[in-house]
Amino acid sequence: MKLKQLEILLGNLKQFTNPKAENTYGDISGKVVADFGCGCGTLGIASALLDAEYVIGIDVDSQSLETALSNAEEFELDMDLVQCDISSLSWKGAKVDTVVMNPPFGTRRKGSDMDFLSAALKVASVAVYSLHKTTTRDHVKRTALREFAAERAEVLCELRFDVPRMYKFHKKKEVDIAVDLWRFVPDSSRKLV
Repeated sequence: MKLKQLEILLGNLKQFTNPKAENTYGDISGKVVADFGCGCGTLGIASALLDAEYVIGIDVDSQSLETALSNAEEFELDMDLVQCDISSLSWKGAKVDTVVMNPPFGTRRKGSDMDFLSAALKVASVAVYSLHKTTTRDHVKRTALREFAAERAEVLCELRFDVPRMYKFHKKKEVDIAVDLWRFVPDSSRKLV
């Protein structure tokens, strides 16, 4: 898919009238937000448009970061971008209020979505918003609460993603996937250093 086609498609998406992250929980406005695996910057830009105090996008791919920068500039938004593999983050303790992310679903490399979740729960002090395949719902909740010490793990809604073939390893022209939008609350008793 060409970038222009993607831009047209994204421009036609229906928008939330009351985004839950902001209107229900107050996790974005005035907060420091990190977009893990930011790709073209969609979630980070949405956070900036919802009046996040500061937004940082992190991705391993330099071309994705170039696209995210271009998209942020299109909206005249300041967004810091860092090229880094999430597993290499060296932040210690909570450094951001909220993490938003659409991690790899773990179908290419098993557990990659959980690596993102583990890292996010280590650096977020308020909340983590993440998308995971619905078929992994029990595993995601159990792992977040038991192994990653989340205080709460709640599915906010179930979505359907129509994922087109974008990578060489994709075998089908497109796949329809059921996806959960999660809100995780990090353990508030951990030391904030």
